[in-house]
Amino acid sequence: MRYVDGWREKFHRYSTRLYGPSRGTTPLSWIGDQRIAVGHLPTAATLLRLVDDGVTHVVNCRSTPQTWISQDLAAERAVFGPARVVHAPMWDFGRPQPPRLWSGAALFAARVLTDDPDAGVFVHCQQGRRRSIMLAYAVLRLRGLGADDAVDLLSRHRVEARIVAAYTASVERWLKAGALPIGRLRLLN
Repeated sequence: MRYVDGWREKFHRYSTRLYGPSRGTTPLSWIGDQRIAVGHLPTAATLLRLVDDGVTHVVNCRSTPQTWISQDLAAERAVFGPARVVHAPMWDFGRPQPPRLWSGAALFAARVLTDDPDAGVFVHCQQGRRRSIMLAYAVLRLRGLGADDAVDLLSRHRVEARIVAAYTASVERWLKAGALPIGRLRLLN
């Protein structure tokens, strides 16, 4: 089954072999009964399996240059459709993450989970350890979980999870300010 036409498919296949996730991370971990999954960069071997695993929507938390190198954003949009894939373009520096980069994606995921009882949202970055955890944390907080409960749920269900204090503080500041979308939702890259 082809998921992207022509050069993008080949580029995604080869680039994720060279610049792909660590073999020590799992492709996907469902976070309790929240219908949110966190995982690493989908490769040619794992992307099509996401549909069979119950994923209906994707939030890509990799920086724009990373998505150009791997063509993962294009591959995800080919498989799921452009309206079901959003981009939260972040680098992983361990410093506060500006809400303009991720708030629209967090609101998108929370809205999908509220509006569609059959939806399953997959959130990923390169390794599924830090940026994707921050975004999943924001979604859980938007859906009414307390900060400690969200951290506990993520830590219990995603072994690779690394809770970065600067990232959760970014989410908490944004929530305290009213959790409004900041910037444009990046449906198209």
